[in-house]
Amino acid sequence: FAIDGCKMPSNAAKEWSGTFKELEEKRKKLRRLIRHHLKEHHERDEAETEAELDRDIRRAKTVLSLDESLNKVNRFLKTNRPRMGRGKRSKEVKSNITDNESAKMTTSKGTIQGYNGVATVDKKHQIIIDAQAFGEGQEHHTLQPVLETVEARFKKLGIANSIYQQGTVITADTGFANEANMKYLHERQINGYVPDNKFRSRDPKFNHQKDKYGKRHQHLPDKGWKDILPASDFQFDPVSLACICPAGNAISYQGTREAENGKIRVHFEGRLLQCRHCPKKHQCMQNPASADHRKGSGRQVSFTLENKRLPNYTDWMKHRVDSPKGKEIYSHRMSVVEPVFGNIGTNKRLNRFSLRGRKKVQGQWQLYCLVHNIEKLANYGQLAA
Repeated sequence: FAIDGCKMPSNAAKEWSGTFKELEEKRKKLRRLIRHHLKEHHERDEAETEAELDRDIRRAKTVLSLDESLNKVNRFLKTNRPRMGRGKRSKEVKSNITDNESAKMTTSKGTIQGYNGVATVDKKHQIIIDAQAFGEGQEHHTLQPVLETVEARFKKLGIANSIYQQGTVITADTGFANEANMKYLHERQINGYVPDNKFRSRDPKFNHQKDKYGKRHQHLPDKGWKDILPASDFQFDPVSLACICPAGNAISYQGTREAENGKIRVHFEGRLLQCRHCPKKHQCMQNPASADHRKGSGRQVSFTLENKRLPNYTDWMKHRVDSPKGKEIYSHRMSVVEPVFGNIGTNKRLNRFSLRGRKKVQGQWQLYCLVHNIEKLANYGQLAA
């Protein structure tokens, strides 16, 4: 089986999305606009002429429209709570007033407000054996409920009590890869292949892919940065946290900080007097003049510390995917599930969900998947005319 998701917009207005703080700001803005139009309306009441009558009618309609929008925001903020995401850090995600079960999602065609239709497809016949819709852009948490639903369906049909113990192979793309899912597959002994987002860079076959197909942003204008001595020319001792510059001088330790990607970086800076009179100053610094005055600074350099940790479940999956057998199995994933999405989106013309609410959207998604399956079953075994 191959598992993948197809993100499509739904019947929800993207402009009515935001966190509770952003929606509160929207409510204040609507109130200011209503006060502004009412003030102008009252000022013109005393000296009203026929020519201004139409303008006042339009302004009254604008006030009514703004008042309706304000009431919509008020009702939502009173009856709902902030929506929390399921990422590594639990933080608030954007709610939506028109359909709060939908979500903002980033796709290749831009940001949409909609749902992610996840389908599990059989490799041999391209039959969809499970179809669910999720109103969240992240696919990490959708893998476990999909696998549990597939197992329960095969058990209910009497095909197998545990379909994953019958030699079934599961493939999914990098959107489903995280430590919790790898642990789930390992503990349940599911024969799954879910690569991380760097598995291509570890494959020798893709070493010259950029040279063959071109590099991104290769025609950008020159920003004027000159090539200087890289950090690899500095001698860094991670045990004593000491660093020797290419000129042979010890530079000052400035501290250890955690980068945005979670890795630990050690920072050093050259002493001002050493850099000021160093013969390699013009090769080592982007701005050598900064070492010539008291408030300047010397050469700055940083190094990443290797985290000494035990192997985890992600490492176990990397070993599986990078093996010759894993590469062979995963190479079929795209040819299994992507033609199904192409058939539903292009031939069946489902390019957006027309309903609101996860239950209704999932029903629409399952109906289109059902039509796909009926067509596959009807055409199975027929010879070409």
